[in-house]
Amino acid sequence: MKNLPWRDFSALVLSIGIVGLGLGATMPLTALVLDARGAGTRIIGLVTAASALGILGVAPFVTGWVARFGPRRTMMGGVWVAALATAAMQLTDAVWLWCLLRALFGAALGVLFTIGEAWVNRIAPDRSRGRVVALYTTSFTLFQLAGPALVALLNGKLAWPFAACALLFVVALPGLALLNGTRLPAQEEAHARWQDVLPRMPMIALGAAFFALFDTLILALLPVYAMRQGIVTELALLSVTVVLVGDTALQFAMGALADRFGRFRVHVGCGIAVCLLLPLLPLAAGIAWLWWTLLLALGAAAGAIYMLALVACGERFTGGALTTASAVVNASWGIASAAGPLATGALMQGLGMHALPGVLFVACAVFLGSAWWEWRGRLR
Repeated sequence: MKNLPWRDFSALVLSIGIVGLGLGATMPLTALVLDARGAGTRIIGLVTAASALGILGVAPFVTGWVARFGPRRTMMGGVWVAALATAAMQLTDAVWLWCLLRALFGAALGVLFTIGEAWVNRIAPDRSRGRVVALYTTSFTLFQLAGPALVALLNGKLAWPFAACALLFVVALPGLALLNGTRLPAQEEAHARWQDVLPRMPMIALGAAFFALFDTLILALLPVYAMRQGIVTELALLSVTVVLVGDTALQFAMGALADRFGRFRVHVGCGIAVCLLLPLLPLAAGIAWLWWTLLLALGAAAGAIYMLALVACGERFTGGALTTASAVVNASWGIASAAGPLATGALMQGLGMHALPGVLFVACAVFLGSAWWEWRGRLR
């Protein structure tokens, strides 16, 4: 990691981390306010899904904006849109306006994530790419974890909570201003088309989609699943935190393993681990030490699938193609996080609670199938 431009990397990690803090605070705040107003879970889910649709909707345009305005200015524009959309939620109670504002918010996040992920890959040295990307994803997750704690700490103490969350996003701007604002390296790469990039990244896109599904389902439905297995409410809620701790704490180790033994091997290994661990969930619920150990391991393996998908983008693409590939990753995230919870919730209601690990198992198996397809293509 000697050749890593630490100023750019530190500024990027801090800026994206602050965005993660704002995201982590805004999501539970939105749910709390809607619940206090008497909105049902259907309305809360609809407003939440609007963010995912915004991420999906903006994905085709990010590469062109970066080519025209440069990555730094485009990211700063995304921060301003996120801040203004969040602040505007303070001024209205209309649910349809909240959906629109959350869609704008999601679009802004889609811009920030696409460029941030491409940028960290662009500055990462090849030999340490896994560790560099792992530091980036770990920092974001740590900041995001602090968001709900901040909401709990300040709940009821602020007259304008959404305006306060908007200020969190604005704090990211000085860090972005420190970044080297160089445009993409080759003009002809600036307009890389999805049609050219997507056939080269099925494993990457499906890995991102799996983790998006895992992330949203664990946050939304794992507590319910745990309570149905006889775990008390407080520990059921803690289960989500344990999964996120596993995701956060072990990413650097997974990145180091990828740098040492090869990204593809570790990527596949994480997928196999998830498929082996998920069927154990029903058995582990009655054994405390096994339940917590299983959740930590699941968080680490599932989080590494996403992190290594980002590493694979940096291995395969450069310039505008890298930005387009990052946009595909975020489009995959948007599709999975918008549609997955709706389908899984319906399956759990119709088939039983064990549909939760079942859906995640199938999704991870599809990811492993794409890995086998890529491996077979290399042998030809």
